[in-house]
Amino acid sequence: MSLSYHFTVEQQVGSSTSAFFGFNGTAGVWRITALNESGGWNDQTTVEDLDVAVKSELPCSFNALRSQQHRWTCGPANLFRKMAGQIIRSENVSLWKKLYMLYSFFFMRKVVAHILTFCFYCVILPATVLFPEVTVPKWAAFYLPALITLFIAIGKPRSVYLLVLWVLFENAMSMLRTKALVMGLFETGRVQEWVVTEKLGDGLKTKLIGQVPNEHQVRFRDRVHLLELLLGVYLLFCGCYDIIYGKNTLYLYVYLLMQSTAFFVVGFGFVGK
Repeated sequence: MSLSYHFTVEQQVGSSTSAFFGFNGTAGVWRITALNESGGWNDQTTVEDLDVAVKSELPCSFNALRSQQHRWTCGPANLFRKMAGQIIRSENVSLWKKLYMLYSFFFMRKVVAHILTFCFYCVILPATVLFPEVTVPKWAAFYLPALITLFIAIGKPRSVYLLVLWVLFENAMSMLRTKALVMGLFETGRVQEWVVTEKLGDGLKTKLIGQVPNEHQVRFRDRVHLLELLLGVYLLFCGCYDIIYGKNTLYLYVYLLMQSTAFFVVGFGFVGK
């Protein structure tokens, strides 16, 4: 009865008022072995479904993470392409809700965010070293992004020491997300590819160890990601150019050299086991 009431309020009422609502996995079924191998759930919390869901979304390898991020970026972009026209033409949805759905939910969060991260920090900002007549305000290049990053880090004080590595890694992953975004918007390449993300949990330490794919058996050419390596070379060149010929006081070469290293690490597949 409670479950029926829950869905009636959340989904039926939401639909009847033309409000957008999210689908959830309430009453989903888990195998006991899968639950145990993911680490189980903590009985000290009242949100055991969230506790298990978070563990079930964590990939077991870097390649699994890449396929997951590709699907999570390509899918919404492709959905935006297919649903934008229907949302605009809908007569039961108010103009304000249409603007929110198209601009805030889809366009800004699923499209602009990925393109901005990649183009600004991995292409435009490094290019200012080669073209000194192009200037980027300090507040846009450093102050505002640093402030946003610190606000995110406040909620995870135990992981503050990983802050710099996290920023560099996210920038390196932005190329993958941008590529997936383009595929989704233009329906090209692997737009319809469905790859289930591997989550092995404690199976790496238990009897399932024989079934776990050995990352060291993966061929070297399958671990190499050419686009990331090319961008790493570009950032390395810009960093060295800034050291030799740079006349600005932003010390961009520090960021460029660190970011190029991150792209080389990702490009050669040295992330994870």
